[in-house]
Amino acid sequence: MPKKQTPAPAETTFEQAFAQLEEIVAKLESADLSLDESLALFERGQALAAQCAKLLDAAELKVKQIAPSGELEDFESSPED
Repeated sequence: MPKKQTPAPAETTFEQAFAQLEEIVAKLESADLSLDESLALFERGQALAAQCAKLLDAAELKVKQIAPSGELEDFESSPED
């Protein structure tokens, strides 16, 4: 039976990549894998982590471009009455 094809990290959304990364971490923590399987998952996880970081950086850049001052500011929560 052929293995399920997973999209390349560059083709995934942040949410998809993060969900896949969580699955990989859970599998690696289970310790029921061979060394080869663990290494393959680790490599995939590294690629997904890099993709998540790239997507977060791009989102931060967009926010900076949209913000009036061009600077990122913390959101201040208004007190709920």
